[in-house]
Amino acid sequence: MAITATQNDGVSLNANKISYDLVETDVEIITSGRRSIPAHSGILASVSPVLTNIIEKPRKIHGGSSKKVIKILGVPCDAVSVFVRFLYSPSVTENEMEKYGIHLLALSHVYMVTQLKQRCTKGVGERVTAENVVDILQLARLCDAPDLCLKCMRFIHYKFKTVEQTEGWKFLQEHDPFLELDILQFIDDAESRKKRRRRHRREQNLYLQLSEAMECIEHICTEGCTLVGPSSNLDNKSTCQAKPGPCSAFSTCYGLQLLIRHFAVCKKRVDGKGCVRCKRMIQLLRLHSSICDQSESCRVPLCR
Repeated sequence: MAITATQNDGVSLNANKISYDLVETDVEIITSGRRSIPAHSGILASVSPVLTNIIEKPRKIHGGSSKKVIKILGVPCDAVSVFVRFLYSPSVTENEMEKYGIHLLALSHVYMVTQLKQRCTKGVGERVTAENVVDILQLARLCDAPDLCLKCMRFIHYKFKTVEQTEGWKFLQEHDPFLELDILQFIDDAESRKKRRRRHRREQNLYLQLSEAMECIEHICTEGCTLVGPSSNLDNKSTCQAKPGPCSAFSTCYGLQLLIRHFAVCKKRVDGKGCVRCKRMIQLLRLHSSICDQSESCRVPLCR
């Protein structure tokens, strides 16, 4: 559908190749520029419950006309034309969204046009920049658009250094300190979640390493691997020569083998002076003994 509005109040409506005769229109929409857009009450009422309530109110005579008058002020006239056209045929071009997206979002919220509001929320969200993000965030809060609010919050979080240099942010600091506090709280919470995720990943990685170490200790002391043989055959050279090749977890296994060999010959441990590597080995042996359910037959040293 196309709407053409002129300075002399001439408007033509065409939707789905159907021409609406201007005589048949029973509603007159007045814009900020005193432009008049004729419309049909049946079409408006079928799309917007707010317009339905306005239309159902007692008629007011406007300039000797019996048409119902609806004033849509505070937004550009062309934005109102796009809005009315959407009520007849739900479509908005990218160029119109670029020019009037913010105004259409406000109109869709005020007049409860859900389909247009969803379209504007997505369209405006795709056009968020450091210069306009604060303005869009304020509008999104007023228009109850949580998806757009979240997108703006995340944008500010990722590009805060750039956003805080803009005029919009400076205006926000002077006139809306509560919103500024909400934004800073969101950023702080986001950073805290990021730190928790990093800590959780480190802990999971540590658990995986310890689990692999426990398997390697049992593997080394039971089957033998490369450098260190089973606990009962540590002194049997022929057995050591017949040991199998490296296991699938060779990096962990090899490190443990070196640690076990050090633990066996360390003089600091024997003299009671203490050794960091020996203490680490003792911690691993204690961890194994705490989770081993076959301590009587287990071949890991000191398990019982």
